[in-house]
Amino acid sequence: MTPAKQTKKQLKLLSKAPTGIPGMDEITGGGLPQGRPTLVAGGAGCGKTLFAMEFLVNGAIQYDEPGVFVSFEENADELAQNVASLGFDLKKLGKQKKLIIDHVRVERSEIEETGDYDLEGLFIRLGYAIDSIGAKRVVLDTIEVLFSALTNQGILRAELQRLFRWLKDKGVSAVITAERGSGTMTRFGLEEYVADCVILLDHRVNEQMSTRRLRIVKYRGTLHGTNEYPFLITKNGISVLPITSLGLDHQAPAGRVSTGIKELDDMLGGKGYFRGSSILLSGTAGTGKSSLAAAFVDAACRRGEHCLYFAFEESANQILRNMQSIGIGLASHVKKGLLTFHVARPTLYGLEMHLVTMHDLIQYHKPEIVVLDPITDFFAVGSSVEVKSAITRIIDFLKTNQITSLFISYTEEGTPNESVVGVSSLIDTWISLRNLENRGERQRGLYVLKSRGMAHSNQIRSFELTDAGIKIGALDLAGRRAEFNPA
Repeated sequence: MTPAKQTKKQLKLLSKAPTGIPGMDEITGGGLPQGRPTLVAGGAGCGKTLFAMEFLVNGAIQYDEPGVFVSFEENADELAQNVASLGFDLKKLGKQKKLIIDHVRVERSEIEETGDYDLEGLFIRLGYAIDSIGAKRVVLDTIEVLFSALTNQGILRAELQRLFRWLKDKGVSAVITAERGSGTMTRFGLEEYVADCVILLDHRVNEQMSTRRLRIVKYRGTLHGTNEYPFLITKNGISVLPITSLGLDHQAPAGRVSTGIKELDDMLGGKGYFRGSSILLSGTAGTGKSSLAAAFVDAACRRGEHCLYFAFEESANQILRNMQSIGIGLASHVKKGLLTFHVARPTLYGLEMHLVTMHDLIQYHKPEIVVLDPITDFFAVGSSVEVKSAITRIIDFLKTNQITSLFISYTEEGTPNESVVGVSSLIDTWISLRNLENRGERQRGLYVLKSRGMAHSNQIRSFELTDAGIKIGALDLAGRRAEFNPA
């Protein structure tokens, strides 16, 4: 073994304290630095206290690491009431010796700015709380109150360094919250330099849509995500996006699943789609996209598989009625619990909330099939870049869980082969639907634009929506190019 290899083997990686916050441990590579202080900075209402509290509660419940929460603003009863709606029972954790809430009242008038000012009293009080329950995690919320009367930068810097060094020496994983300053990351502009990890939270409103963002400004000793990540505060606490794996390590099942239409199965090598793959149905209005999706769902339910249908334009009852007109009865599947509809206007909330809602429902229902109808409606609440990012995340999540997903997308007249959303490169099977005209009569056309990993037809087939279901023509339309003008 070479000296270089020996050195690499002896290196000790930075230990992490997992937060238990969905998505957070992914972008931090395992959590916050264990035994070191982390600074969480942000403006009012961005979620600093909740982030810190969830780190503490998850540590106590999930990782058997008791914690101490020192608040300089709210007392224990107020904090308990604030987080009770998220299912956090602070009083119960306190009785179990897993959590201590300590409210330290700091009066500005009582603080004298002298050379003798220090934090010895806080160290004694905090040290006693840590030792009494064997705490592994500590939160200080918020640091500005503690130093509100100090203007001497020399004293301030010295005491901040003492505080952070004391926390390190105690070996606790600490979170210190701080308010953003005017033109600076924090009020004093010093805290970020002495912290080992700095996380910036931001709450912004753009075009009447509220969005919270998180960014890891620095993280000593480890690689980490450097982008801005949307995060949400829901009934279950904080959820950081991406809500899916950051890597491309999902499985690729070889099994196949029927489209629900024999002729379309034949166009896909006689077996239909790959199970766990992503499918895109694109076309202009009235081309039959939702009908093909309904046929796919109907076939899956008949096999006893569970389906989750996200509809953004029509109510569940309207979809059931419309599909009944072409011989597809979905109502019986709903009654049996095999088909679940989730209906919501895209403008009901922002993209991030849509993502987390879909994630939660998929985790709850555990479907084999998921349909999004249509994804192009998301442009009402986000830019093209944001919509593409959102769809990319949901595709990644569904593939990771080996769920077969079908997406419906509108295309513009004259550009039938362009995906409006811009995620066509992520799609495994893309079926394009078109309206064709011949002598004053409309005829629908269908063809497989691509289907990765399988032999598939390159013919443009005609298809009809009839009382007895969807009928796809046995012959392609290529021989009728003189009569039809697909362009």
